[in-house]
Amino acid sequence: MVSVLFSVTPLLGGIGILLLGHGLLGTLVGVGLADMNVGATVSGIVMASYFLGLILGALKVSSVIGAVGHVRTFAALASVYSAASLAHAFLLDPWLWGCLRLVEGFTMAGLFMCAESWLNARGTAETRGALLSAYMIITYFFQGVAQFLLLLGQTTGFMLFALVSILTSVALVPVTITRIPAPDLPEISSFSLVRLFRISPTGMFGALTAGLVLGSFYSLGPLYARTMGLDLTGVALFMSAVIIGGLLLQWPLGRLSDRMDRRFIIAGTSLALVLACLFLIAGQWVGIDLSQFLDKGIFLGSAVLFGAVVSTLYPVSVALVNDWLDPVDMVSASGGLLFTYSIGAVIGPLVASAIMEGIGPSGLFLFSGFIALGMFAYTILRMRIRDAAPDDEKLPFQIVARTTPVATELDPRADYEDGQLSFDFNAPAPVEEDEADLEDAERSAA
Repeated sequence: MVSVLFSVTPLLGGIGILLLGHGLLGTLVGVGLADMNVGATVSGIVMASYFLGLILGALKVSSVIGAVGHVRTFAALASVYSAASLAHAFLLDPWLWGCLRLVEGFTMAGLFMCAESWLNARGTAETRGALLSAYMIITYFFQGVAQFLLLLGQTTGFMLFALVSILTSVALVPVTITRIPAPDLPEISSFSLVRLFRISPTGMFGALTAGLVLGSFYSLGPLYARTMGLDLTGVALFMSAVIIGGLLLQWPLGRLSDRMDRRFIIAGTSLALVLACLFLIAGQWVGIDLSQFLDKGIFLGSAVLFGAVVSTLYPVSVALVNDWLDPVDMVSASGGLLFTYSIGAVIGPLVASAIMEGIGPSGLFLFSGFIALGMFAYTILRMRIRDAAPDDEKLPFQIVARTTPVATELDPRADYEDGQLSFDFNAPAPVEEDEADLEDAERSAA
């Protein structure tokens, strides 16, 4: 186990450096838009473009990798990402920034796909879980630390965008010279969203809710913080509190969900998310003074709670769906859940920004709280309609990535021979609804 982790240290280090630049760029663009006073609606459209690019990249980059290989693809995409990040400093127009964010999302999906392929090449049935956990820790930690790089320069100046470009270039070195052989990309397999909904409506809506809320936060969190009067240090603290806070409860609540109906955890995290949103909404409504130590402490504590519970929602939803699946279907189903999450991440900023335009910065968390409340009510309703999965068929909880379908192959729960990289959300459901219900009943009886 230790030797495997040691062998991928250069690769993980390169990913960490890449995520330093990536984490900085997302917040930097958000703060830059706020300082340009373009309005919440324009900011939402610009920032949502990144998630649209991420979807397109996840669906299309695999053909590029298949044609020219992992190393050339990674180098080419990193170069494009580096150039796009620099272009922000020269093209001070929000609509051009939206085009650049689309490109950055597309290229980032390919960069994630290449890096995750190399990790998959080192994974075995015994080590996949450790590799995935290390990958997730690095993802949260480096993106959280990246927020404090904001303090090194002006948000619309050249220096910080150049820093993103430098970090991207440095990340190329350990990744492109790795001696780990990249595996062949797995064959594409279909898993329709209709079938996914029939298997676990709660799990699918949990993934959608996570996408709506997290997409809105990553896109509009910097605008919210800036509008609330925070300086760059305050923005960095706020964003990092949510990002790093996302690691705190995933494992303990996930393991707790192994011992009970996972929908209790989904309902509980949704309700806790509502409470965290109320605390953050109160910041505007009661006129919280963020220059006061106590007020700022409550504010940042609410941000940590928000990040901790919303980041738990997606992996528990994935675990809930997996409880009703054969292991061979887990990877393709995870692709469907990831697509559902990504659609939410595109829609969320558009709706939340419109609400912010009307009522002010608290509209971001009013939207998130309303979505979380709806998830809570729907989960309680589903618990009254359908029994939980049998305990002897539940698979252990595992923290999962929200990047590309390739990362799901690291999930140690998936015991399969031929992995699935993608999915077809227009594919007809191979199981009719009454047949699906019959299979569920037979599984429960067993």
